[in-house]
Amino acid sequence: MPDRVVVPKPPSRPSRTKLGRAFQVLGRGVATVWANPKARVGLVLLGLFILMAIFAPVLAPYSPHDDSFGRNEPGSAAHWLGTTGNGEDVLSQVIYGSRISLLVGFVAGGLSTVVAVVIGLSWGYLRGWGNDVVNFLVNLFLVVPGLPLMIIIAAYLQNGGLPMIILVVVITGWAWGARVLRSQTQSLRSRDFVTAAVFSGERPARVVFREILPNMTSMIAGSFFGAATSAILAESGLSFLGLGDMATVSWGSMIFWAQNSMAILTGQWVLLFAPGLCIALLATSMTLVNFGVDGLSNPRLREGTGR
Repeated sequence: MPDRVVVPKPPSRPSRTKLGRAFQVLGRGVATVWANPKARVGLVLLGLFILMAIFAPVLAPYSPHDDSFGRNEPGSAAHWLGTTGNGEDVLSQVIYGSRISLLVGFVAGGLSTVVAVVIGLSWGYLRGWGNDVVNFLVNLFLVVPGLPLMIIIAAYLQNGGLPMIILVVVITGWAWGARVLRSQTQSLRSRDFVTAAVFSGERPARVVFREILPNMTSMIAGSFFGAATSAILAESGLSFLGLGDMATVSWGSMIFWAQNSMAILTGQWVLLFAPGLCIALLATSMTLVNFGVDGLSNPRLREGTGR
């Protein structure tokens, strides 16, 4: 008998890749956040600030360090918000100042979130003497007042520039997020899919970051926006106290120099009002976005949006 001819099967259609599923989940998450009216306003405000920071060289009429203008000039066609006591254009400094606030907010908020995720998930899943040590450290950072601790660390690391500000914010801003994530991890560690992963011989690190972590993305996103908001306010506060990089144009340093030049007494209230308003609006935008992020993990918050 002739040998049987084996006809190869046509290749099956590739299953949906993990990257495709990730984009699909991301799209649903963005749609859920956008469906929240408060979050929609926050996203628009945040987007405007991001565009202002990216296109600062195009939008700003002058260099923020150009001091060739008259001092303490009122608003005019040439200088919409007037000039500072050193002869610098206020509007240009406000536009360029958005870069520092957004940079510190996103970088310090991101690093604080990473530290909180690593410590919070490990702390909530593992057992042993290390758990007690982490518990003591987290409680210590939660009990110690944040602002005085930031001032002490910033004063000790003075003249460190922008990296020093980011480091100070990260050191003082991870504990609350770690505690929240630890509580959620303790709730998830008793679920069936985690128990199945443990009995299949998975290592603890794989169970934590492959099984538990994907179920906490909305909480981590909310933790990031909260940490970024705190970082923006912390950078502004430290710069206002003179503990930041005074050679860098930021909203906090603008308020610091305006206060030193007695802006209120000279009638230059816009020197304080303009950067202060920008700080408040940027922090408010991230807080509003967080309302939509909360809806990802809490279905009750989505009832009003019909999702």
